[in-house]
Amino acid sequence: MKKFVNAPLPFQGQKRRFIRQIEEMAKEQKKGAVFVDLFGGSGLVSHVIKQARPDCRVVYNDYDHYSERLANVERTNAMLRALRPIVASVPHKMRIDEPVRSAVVEEVEKWNKSGYVDWFSVSSNLHFTMNYSHNFEEFRKETLYNRMRQDDYDVEGYLEGVEVVSMDYRRLFDQFRLVPEVIFILDPPYLSTDCGTYRSDNYWKLSDYLDVLKCLQGTRFVYFSSSKSTIVELADWIGRNPTIGNPFEGAKIYRHNVSGIALNYDDMMLVKAA
Repeated sequence: MKKFVNAPLPFQGQKRRFIRQIEEMAKEQKKGAVFVDLFGGSGLVSHVIKQARPDCRVVYNDYDHYSERLANVERTNAMLRALRPIVASVPHKMRIDEPVRSAVVEEVEKWNKSGYVDWFSVSSNLHFTMNYSHNFEEFRKETLYNRMRQDDYDVEGYLEGVEVVSMDYRRLFDQFRLVPEVIFILDPPYLSTDCGTYRSDNYWKLSDYLDVLKCLQGTRFVYFSSSKSTIVELADWIGRNPTIGNPFEGAKIYRHNVSGIALNYDDMMLVKAA
């Protein structure tokens, strides 16, 4: 099997910096270990584990529909091949101005009308770093840059031997939580960080982040977080104050919506004065 040290298609938050530690963890597990990647992301962690332990079962939950992008890589490569000569006159990493910009938008529109478009990969080639469109309407409004890669994406064998599923992580957890020698891999969206590029179907609230912690109780796991996330600090505080309960229980909640340019949230007042 070919070894990948990066996800073959662009993805925010892949765990390439932890490859050595992931390999070591996998090799330390007993024969018959089962690895369940509850928030599979780009599939890089599942790929690395399967490479390190080809004898073990590895289940990759395609939470962000990455396998759909892999399946359409030939179309993506063909689209990028059609775009390269259009932007050839623009220096690499420089802004694409008229009339080249209109020609790029017209070409992308043709592909959009004819079938699948991997917007994440297209954005990685034609947007400023870490800026992504999710559809054609967003794309046509963006400032474009020539960040075109000059070779095709190669995904061959990337998920070879890995079981691919796509379901709610809680359902998958319930299916495997009693399986002997199971290790859960958890890389959920990070609390207090931007997760707008993830293609999970629902916006994550604080309670969603906290619900993931239920999968850690009494299980063997690998959990990814970030210093920008406060979830570990929050869990530590809860552990030191286990009897506090819910101080807002029984309080009356008043809401006032605040909306404007790039703003839409509720101000809240909770009253428990009786």
